[in-house]
This record gives sequence, C-alpha cells and structure tokens, in this order.
Amino acid sequence: MEPPQLGRYTIQSELGRGAMGVVYKATDSVLERTVAIKTVNMAFEQEGADRYEERFYQEARAAAGLNHPNIVTVHDVGKAGDIVFMAMEYIEGVELRTLMGEGQRLGVSQAVAIAAQIAEGLAYAHQRGVVHRDVKPANIMVVPNGPAKITDFGIARRRSSSDLTQTGILLGSPKYMSPEQVIGKRADHRSDIFSLGVIVYEMLVGAAPFNGENVTALMYQTVNFVPPSPSSLNDAVPELLDYIVAKMLAKPLEERYQDAQEAARDLRECEKQLAVAPAATHPQRPAAPGAAEPAPELVATHAKTAVMAQSVNRTREADNTPEQSTSPPAHGLAQSFNSAEATQRLAAMTGAATWERQSTTQEVSALPRTGGGWRRRDWLLVGGAALLGLVVAGVIVRRGGRG
Repeated sequence: MEPPQLGRYTIQSELGRGAMGVVYKATDSVLERTVAIKTVNMAFEQEGADRYEERFYQEARAAAGLNHPNIVTVHDVGKAGDIVFMAMEYIEGVELRTLMGEGQRLGVSQAVAIAAQIAEGLAYAHQRGVVHRDVKPANIMVVPNGPAKITDFGIARRRSSSDLTQTGILLGSPKYMSPEQVIGKRADHRSDIFSLGVIVYEMLVGAAPFNGENVTALMYQTVNFVPPSPSSLNDAVPELLDYIVAKMLAKPLEERYQDAQEAARDLRECEKQLAVAPAATHPQRPAAPGAAEPAPELVATHAKTAVMAQSVNRTREADNTPEQSTSPPAHGLAQSFNSAEATQRLAAMTGAATWERQSTTQEVSALPRTGGGWRRRDWLLVGGAALLGLVVAGVIVRRGGRG
C-alpha cells in the first residue's frame, strides 16, 4: 500500500494522539527532511468551522515567525480535505511529562536548567506578541544532551477567541492553569509564567502544587491556596529557588514576574550558584533528634507557613477562622513572598540591582553609622558655637574702639 499523504508530506508513523488531533512523523518530499505533522480534523467542528480554520492559520503564521533555540520551529501549514495540519521541526527527544514520570522529581540542577531555557523561549515569544496559554510538561520536549523546546505555539492559542471562551471552554490544562484563567479572565504572558512555576514546582517536588479530587477542587486550590515551599519537601532545593518559584506562583498579577526574561535571569543565577557551591546553597537540617530547625530568613517574620493553608483571596466568611494543622511548619510560600519585599530579597540574593532604583539621598542615608564619626548634630553645635564666638568678639572690639 502507498503510504498516506498530506500535501507534500508522506506519513511514516503515528507519534501520539491528543485532544486536539493526531501527531505523525512524516517526510517532506520536496526538501527531503523528517518533520512532525500535527493535524486537526475540521469535520469535528460542527459550528464555526470556517472561523476556526482561519484562526488556526492565523496563529500558525504567528508561531512560524518564532525562531528561537528553545521553541520548536514551524515549517509549514496546510489543508488536505477536512484535515488542517502544521508541519513542525521533528525532535529526537522525549516529552518532559515522560521524563518526570509519575511522582518522580528531577535533580535540582536539571530542573533549573530546563526551567531557565523554557523561560527564555517564552520571553522571546512574548516580546513578539505570542502567548502560549497552555504551557505544560506535554508541550515541552527535552533533547538528550541538548536544549529543551516548547511545542504547540499557535495550536494552544487558537481557541482563545471571545465567542469560544464564553461557551465555558477552559483554555489550557487545569493542573497548570493560572488563577486568572481559572476564573475566566483573558490570559496574558504572565499566565505562561505561572504555568511554568507549576512545572518547576512539580519537577523539584515530584507533585503539583495544587491538587484535588476533581477539577473543581483543583481550581479552587489554584485560586485560594498557597503551597508549601519546595525546600520543605526536598532538602536539595536552595532558598533562592524557593523565592523564584514563589514569585512565579504569585496570585496577584502585579506581584508575579512581569517578564519571563526576569524569571530566566534569576533561574540562570540560581544555576550558577548551584554549580559554584552546591553544598552551600541550602543549610543542613539538624541531625540531633528533637533539635530545633533553623528558621528560614523570611522578609516578613509574621508569614504563615502551614502546608496548604492561608487563603490568598478569602471568599467565604468561614475562611476567616484560623486553620489548624498538625504538620510541622514548612519554609512556606506565604503572601509575603508575593510582595515587593520578596522582589527586593530576590534582587539581593541574585546580586542584581534593586527593581526600584534608590535616589542618592536614600542610598547615603542607608549607609551604616559608625560610632567614631561626628554626627550632623555635632557639626551644627560646633558651627553655632564658632559663629557665636565671632559675634561676641565683634561686640568687644567695637566697645573697645569707643573707649
């Protein structure tokens, strides 16, 4: 039998299936190269098929304009019968979903390296007006001894038109959705950053930060709860990484990373610190039974850190009562981590300039005072005494001249 064709592409084998369609390995008969073909059967779109198809082409063209080492390249888009397809770069790698396995954590250095690359790819796309809206492990390919690459730019966006959103269709995978996506607001580039934060957390801990028995419970946790810090569940995680993940997972948009490049910069700094001094990035826990655990150096000392406690946005009166927990306190991602103070803490730990540059007067006033130097009051007293002495001397001289 002749192998099936999609335009100029000869299908070799099926690579996988998803909610959006089938993925094939194929050969480009013109350029003689192997590609990955993602297809969508338009026959399944009973209503608005024409607008749906136009949206597919529009987003595919946007994705095709992205040329970055951490983004899978889109080569072509076309249609054969009722099938619309996208020809993409074929990756000899595995999905991050497969690499993570079921409840399996990655090494801290590997997780940070992957996260930094994905953040850089997202930053590049965001700068060109392309938002993914469905960042998840299944859309990240990891090449052995090579880069991590984001897939499905364009495909993930094509259902974002207002008419489709109003029908109740959720954009993205619930496990990795941002709070604003959960409550039905339009997602922007900061939603991609939140989704990446969920992935980083899962790579480090082996479990997602938000979970539930059903989708409703999962989404309620995403909007209302703050998870324990990764270091409380994985001793190898440095304190700096706790702050980075916390800033990615900030509920309010204004407290989250405003730019994926900022997140990438902090992740690269963390990667550098892990490579230079892996043993010094996280304090050792006391070995003696019953010994007090050293408290983390939080910016806000009143931060509540109980596991899965402290609602960020209280929506019910019952939530105003303090929650009890028998679990030991964790180095938690509390509200204080989502504040401007946490941003300053990150800047200090990464050696970067503060986000809001201080004036010269503020910088001088912040300098430590030494006990041996003269204070301003001392100078004023000496100057005033000297001036008074000159005045008295002038009066004496004038009186002597009259006599």
